[in-house]
Amino acid sequence: MYAVAGVTAILYLILGFLSRKETVADTGQKVLRPFQRMGMFLYKRACICRLPVFSSRQVARDLERLHPGENVQCLCADYYVKKLGLSLLLFLVGTLLGTALCAKTQSERLLDHTGSVARGSYREKERELEVMATVGEEAEEYTFHVNVGVRALLEEQLRELYPSFLQELLAEAAGSNPSLLSVTEDLSLVESLEGYPFSVEWESGNPALVGSDGGVTEVEEAVDTTVTAEISYEDWSRQEEIPIRLLPPDLSPRERLRRELEDLLALSEKESRGDAVWTLPDRLNGEKIVWTQVLQDDSLSLWGAIFAAAVLTYFLADRDLRDKQERRRQQLKREYPDLVQMLALYLGAGMTVRGTFSKIAGEYEQGRAKGKGENHACEEMVYTCRELQAGISEGAAYERFGRRTGLQEYIRLGTLLQQNLKKGNSALLIRLREEADKSSLERIQHSRKLGEEAVTKLLLPMVMMLLVVMVMIMLPAFSSTVM
Repeated sequence: MYAVAGVTAILYLILGFLSRKETVADTGQKVLRPFQRMGMFLYKRACICRLPVFSSRQVARDLERLHPGENVQCLCADYYVKKLGLSLLLFLVGTLLGTALCAKTQSERLLDHTGSVARGSYREKERELEVMATVGEEAEEYTFHVNVGVRALLEEQLRELYPSFLQELLAEAAGSNPSLLSVTEDLSLVESLEGYPFSVEWESGNPALVGSDGGVTEVEEAVDTTVTAEISYEDWSRQEEIPIRLLPPDLSPRERLRRELEDLLALSEKESRGDAVWTLPDRLNGEKIVWTQVLQDDSLSLWGAIFAAAVLTYFLADRDLRDKQERRRQQLKREYPDLVQMLALYLGAGMTVRGTFSKIAGEYEQGRAKGKGENHACEEMVYTCRELQAGISEGAAYERFGRRTGLQEYIRLGTLLQQNLKKGNSALLIRLREEADKSSLERIQHSRKLGEEAVTKLLLPMVMMLLVVMVMIMLPAFSSTVM
């Protein structure tokens, strides 16, 4: 991960140096400005190389419709530079987080290159260590989880009654064995149990078979023995003689070697409790052991995930742009009947088409100045009025008004207004009223369709709520029947 971070840092420094003279629009976000300059540098080089990822025709069409009258090339450049800047920022953040996680993981390393583990002071808790052993020329690997105890033993206070304590003590003493009468693994002869005030001292009836620490010697046939537990609390004490039956284990050669390594590791750790440093054993049956600590380093995974997020952010931005364009189309459709009715109203009052456009656009701009909501149809009319003021002919302005929206309804309206100028169509008012009635009917049908879709989407939540209600009703009835 450090190599990835180093390469990333070098690339960003080079890119930052090369893009230092680039100029970008001031968006008010100072954090993004260096990355947007890098994005501008990359975008220029990509345009020179004609990379298709920076020349989507669909993106250009969507931006042109969302920002009518503005330069499409400038819009595309600003759009791609912002996307690149955000992706570069995410990529850098992912690299920094991955490096921080890698550093945190490395800081948890306890085993050094000499095979030694530094113990904590008696004020600290014991730590868990995962190590991997490589034994012999075949270099087979064995992984172990061991607890590195502190230099001084901790005292635990236990608070419970004796019978329940004895029952739990016997269950704990069995360790990983099915019971104390079927022992093949080491016993867990603890000195205390949490929650009880008793302390325990163990004595083996046959130390050659069962050690006082719970270590069990492998046997070739079943052997019965005992261990004695001296249970005491202040001046009170009681002895319990516990029967033990040892059974021969069924181990493969690999499992046997693992068992020997585990016993050797546990014995070495116990014998070095008084030392400041625990040196792991380096020989087993004359063969060299190489220990390495197993660390869970997820820094590369985190870096990869954020790298993928940065890439997805770049490519999904086009989808967001498309969704924005679709929302604009739907809003234009909803606004169309009201627009046609307003045109018919003003034209019926004796105003010209140009005067009607100016009237509607002026009222809309006054409303926007007072904080009213945005109306895309009126925005297009405002732009058409500015085109007329710039000297564009009325026919061309009305035609471009319809085509900018990309909707058949507005194209039809623009053609109707254009034909009225060319042919002097006296039936324009009638046609507009018919168009208003037709569009109102289409809006009602569209609303009805949306309502049906909403009902379909609500079907699954309604069924789930019905199941919950049925459970709430049936459960008390079922419980009373059982009782």
